[in-house]
Amino acid sequence: MALLVVRMRGTVNVPYWALTTLKNLNLNKRFSATLVPETTNYLGMLRKVNQWVAWSKADSDIIKTLIEKRGKKKGSASESEEEKKTKPEYKGIDELVNVVANDKVKFSEQNNIKPWFTLNPPKGGFKKSSKKQFSDGGILGNNKELLEIVKRMI
Repeated sequence: MALLVVRMRGTVNVPYWALTTLKNLNLNKRFSATLVPETTNYLGMLRKVNQWVAWSKADSDIIKTLIEKRGKKKGSASESEEEKKTKPEYKGIDELVNVVANDKVKFSEQNNIKPWFTLNPPKGGFKKSSKKQFSDGGILGNNKELLEIVKRMI
């Protein structure tokens, strides 16, 4: 399963090592989201920056909703035709969702969609503290309720 990662805290007073990790995850602004495969490398990166992000396993419904409503096309004139041919093309959104949800390919390696989604603040606000870990009654870290929050953010 793919992991849905959302940056919940802002850009002020973030140490350099955390900024570097967040940039590698394509989470440059508050309320930006991305999809990453569930590997030990990515889980280590998420644990390192768990004070700024929340993550959860993503189902195919939320992935499809994110791509349809918040996905943005890449528009790069500098990318050559050869680079475009080497990356796989998918027939439709359903095929792309299936491949990303089953960790067959990284979402960031898609050549026609930007590797992040910009979200709004959740309608109705956060029901828990946005400064505490999920285990301590907040929303940060490995959050089982993140999918419900993201549905309100789309």
